[in-house]
Amino acid sequence: MTAKKVAIIGGGIAGLGLALGLHERGIACDVYESVPEVKEMGVGITLLPHATKELAALGVLPQLEAVAIENLESVFYNRYGQYIYKELRGRHDGYATPELGIHRGKLHRILFEEVVKRLGTAHVHTGHRCMRVDQTEQLATVTFELAEGGTRQVQADVAVACDGVNSTVRKQFFPDDKVCFAGINTWRGVTVHKPILTGKSYMRVGSIDTGKMVIYPIVDNVDGQGNQLINWMAEIQRPDTKMNDWNKPGNANDCIDIFKDWKFPWLDVPNLILSAERVFEYPMVDKDALPQWSFGRVTLMGDAAHPMYPRGSNGSAQGLIDARTLADLLSKHTDVVAALQQYQDLRLPTTAKIVQTNRTVPPDAIIMKADALSGGQPFGHIDDLISQAELRQISDNYKQVAGFAAKS
Repeated sequence: MTAKKVAIIGGGIAGLGLALGLHERGIACDVYESVPEVKEMGVGITLLPHATKELAALGVLPQLEAVAIENLESVFYNRYGQYIYKELRGRHDGYATPELGIHRGKLHRILFEEVVKRLGTAHVHTGHRCMRVDQTEQLATVTFELAEGGTRQVQADVAVACDGVNSTVRKQFFPDDKVCFAGINTWRGVTVHKPILTGKSYMRVGSIDTGKMVIYPIVDNVDGQGNQLINWMAEIQRPDTKMNDWNKPGNANDCIDIFKDWKFPWLDVPNLILSAERVFEYPMVDKDALPQWSFGRVTLMGDAAHPMYPRGSNGSAQGLIDARTLADLLSKHTDVVAALQQYQDLRLPTTAKIVQTNRTVPPDAIIMKADALSGGQPFGHIDDLISQAELRQISDNYKQVAGFAAKS
């Protein structure tokens, strides 16, 4: 039997992408989101060409481009502010779609509003927190705790868990599931600041061993005076450190000592951090790859299936690819259980490799390589240590694993 109705548990990027993809293919679905009201929250996110390709196919790219910044280049520096490597990005590097820096809240709002517009308000349910999923040979039944009190059960041909890194459904099938923490804590913020470098530059500075910053703009002319809203993330790995707490506000003073001397001709990093409107703190966590995502009429998607380090800006892209893959299979298969199994077989090995690569050879391996060759000291010129072609190969290798090596 072809899927007649799909219950999507979670209204994040993957869940909303799946809703749009299923609707386009004529498959009925409902989205169940735990928060009572969707608000613009969070900090920045980068959408790589393989993410914007999926968003273009869903018909939402023009709306996103209108509120985003299209990245021109990706630039790498060591912790002394010395240039190592840069490359053009997105359309500027020959891809059909752009690389965008955007406020995560704006991305989420645009996707959510588009789902409400296309599916109708009757098919988008907020204030529904998943408690568990049960199933028979014919149906999946999802039990929700309602924000206003009480519970609700809904039935569907398929239930797709898009409920994030702390997925209730994943925990149901894997009770001992835990996040993996390797001693890397992060602080994130947004700062109103004059444009840095080209004003369309994605910058990586330093490495996790001695302190690392990722910096890029997400809103242009945010104040009518030419300043941008700059997204930044600070990271460091320390042995025996405790995990940062997601649930408490961040404090710039907790990380400023790491970067206090990072005053470069092109950027005063301490000033950028201390001028932030608000700071969040997070641990850098992922999870080991699972042996299985699909269980009869139930499957996992996005961060519920394959949470990965936020390196290489790849989590959102993989969730959107998951969504398109499953929507395609459900539209073609008469057997939904077989469709979910094939979805798992296509996507699980690919994402497992990305999770591992983000741990071991992320894009900032370029900086780590330069540090290793210089002994962690300032150098005269990067070409004295390594050629740009060799550095480009490190970058290209990551793109190959992540799935956006082809310029399409």
